[in-house]
Amino acid sequence: MLVIVDLDDTLCNTWEAGRKTIMKSIPFLLRKGLLKAVWYILTARYRNLESRREVHTLDLDGIVETVFLSLYPDIDREQLRKITDFIEETFFSHLSLYPDAIPFLEGLRKIKANIVLVTDSSTNWQRKKLKVLGVEKYFDDVIISGETGHSKFEEYNFRLALERFPDEEVFVVGDRDETDMRGGRKIGATTILVNRGYHRRRTPKNADYVVGNLLDALEVIMNEHKIRA
Repeated sequence: MLVIVDLDDTLCNTWEAGRKTIMKSIPFLLRKGLLKAVWYILTARYRNLESRREVHTLDLDGIVETVFLSLYPDIDREQLRKITDFIEETFFSHLSLYPDAIPFLEGLRKIKANIVLVTDSSTNWQRKKLKVLGVEKYFDDVIISGETGHSKFEEYNFRLALERFPDEEVFVVGDRDETDMRGGRKIGATTILVNRGYHRRRTPKNADYVVGNLLDALEVIMNEHKIRA
């Protein structure tokens, strides 16, 4: 059995940590007199980044640089570094695993599944998350878009996981329909959408199952496994 798992907003609270970071950045930016950046946040223009596929291979430094250089083309590099340091420190102070993440991963280990993490963003950013969260040991492989050059809007990374761990029984567990579920469907996997995080209000089109948490996802996997046995 192969289980392909997403990281952000599936195993950990990335969006919530990001939201808290954004709110705490406002007084910090006001003190620095960066009013355009505050307006950018208050008008939620950062949501436009979601549709830019190149952003899905960047780390936090890259995203912050992209935004601030668009707002302040002549910004001092030292000032940009201080902004990035503040945002990164604040983000990681709020990042945590969901309570069901470890029981889910332990449950997959008990049924001897190969577990592959397929995630967007850069190598440094995602591997730092894994280290901070302490979950590296659970994965048989980690595939990151910043390493392969392909985001999860394509099925490349999902196919790569299947090539490395060929199996007829494949599941994809994630929170985003147009990436995780669509990619899973492209490789013939059973797709399980965990309906939480930033994308929870969207209507899924590619999910075989929609669940509220990872323990329900584990139950789906175990039931499907019994049926196929």
